Amino acid sequence: MALLTHLLVCTFGLGSWVAINGLWVELPLLVTELPEGWYLPSYLTVVIQLANIGPLLVTLLHHFQPGCLLEVPIIFTVLGVGTVACTLFAFLWNVTSWVLDGHHSVAFMVLTFFLALVDCTSSVTFLPFMSRLPAHYLTTFFVGEGLSGLLPALVALVQGSGLTTCVNVTEPSDTTPSAQTTRSIVFPQASNSTFVPDLPGPAHSAVHLESRNLPARFSPLVFFLLLSFMMACCLVAFFLLQRQPRPRESSIEDLLTSQVTLHSIRPREGEDLGPPSPRGSGKAQEHPEEKTGPRHAASLICIYTLVAFINALTNGVLPSVQTYSCLSYGPIAYHLSATFSSMANPLACFLSMFLPQRSLPFLGVLTVLGTGFGAYNMAMAVMSPCPLMQGHWGGEVLIVASWVLFVGCLSYVKVMLGVILRDRSRSALLWCGAAVQLGSLLGAVLMFPLVNVFRLFSSADFCSLQCST
Repeated sequence: MALLTHLLVCTFGLGSWVAINGLWVELPLLVTELPEGWYLPSYLTVVIQLANIGPLLVTLLHHFQPGCLLEVPIIFTVLGVGTVACTLFAFLWNVTSWVLDGHHSVAFMVLTFFLALVDCTSSVTFLPFMSRLPAHYLTTFFVGEGLSGLLPALVALVQGSGLTTCVNVTEPSDTTPSAQTTRSIVFPQASNSTFVPDLPGPAHSAVHLESRNLPARFSPLVFFLLLSFMMACCLVAFFLLQRQPRPRESSIEDLLTSQVTLHSIRPREGEDLGPPSPRGSGKAQEHPEEKTGPRHAASLICIYTLVAFINALTNGVLPSVQTYSCLSYGPIAYHLSATFSSMANPLACFLSMFLPQRSLPFLGVLTVLGTGFGAYNMAMAVMSPCPLMQGHWGGEVLIVASWVLFVGCLSYVKVMLGVILRDRSRSALLWCGAAVQLGSLLGAVLMFPLVNVFRLFSSADFCSLQCST
């Protein structure tokens, strides 16, 4: 019975962010099919941030009208909407509508908003529900939450989404290209036009390269149906969890008293979490949120600033320019960077469970390191369509590794900062969530005009680049 409960909890955690994570890893294929093209990631970033209205409303209702919201019906609604939205995505993802000056993916954006609303709201509904279960199931829930990024990335890797190749097209220089005089040869990883003087025909022939999309192993229809299946499994798992016999102890008591806790979230012996209450230790235990004293204000401000800064980079700034930083190196580099960086997030979370490090100086150094990788990614986006080492395999390796290390380093820091705040008080976690959403919003608001209004970044056709090396 315990094994079954662990499996159900893991599947339940899978539904937390699987839809949006799946959408991001499918972008290499979607940017080649939808009219927004390279601007699609920046649009998605803004739409996803707008969906934060969901957790905001839930939080405000919990604060001003305690008890007015029932967790179980809300979770059923959230999972039901997510399953339906993923199913609709499978059939409507490429439907466009004429808006103002051209065709736009209105259905895609609307469905993205609902998926983001589901995933954002899960942050303030799933964890409170987990307080009903014993503490050791919380670890399993976080494992499932990590799989919500890993499984879609693996599916996208198998799909081979968004891969293209360069086709060598030969045209006689003195005639109009025709079916009889034009030939196509697969010519991968080349970027220069050539002149071929010895081809048979009435005159010399010019050769140029054109991009051709390679067919994915299965279509976005199948991919989004797989996402809807994952959401449906999460819904079924939650339904079965409701039918499991209640544990003898409530999980709130268990979370406070159980010795079976994650090593990474267990307070250190003798760790100073704030001065004791002047009314005695009994009062301090009754009000754990009073543990943080004024002398910790500077460290708290530092932590909240780091949380906002990191989320601005990982959720707003860099995702908006990933296409610009990677596609100049070719579709394979973009595909691998999008997939592996999505896998780096849950892997960093797993690492933080076994190798926790709470030292703020260490986390600060790791933040600087991750920001350095992010700066390299941004620099390559600014230099598009001719970034450093374009056309060389070393450039492709560097950009993929830089994206993976950027996401991995900052994901580890985010987890450990959350662990530190969790040990301080519940209100500290509340403000941590506010800093997360604020940073994400600021990053998205900053990048949207730079990408879509001022158009500071230039797209590239990998096959027709003429960059000096």
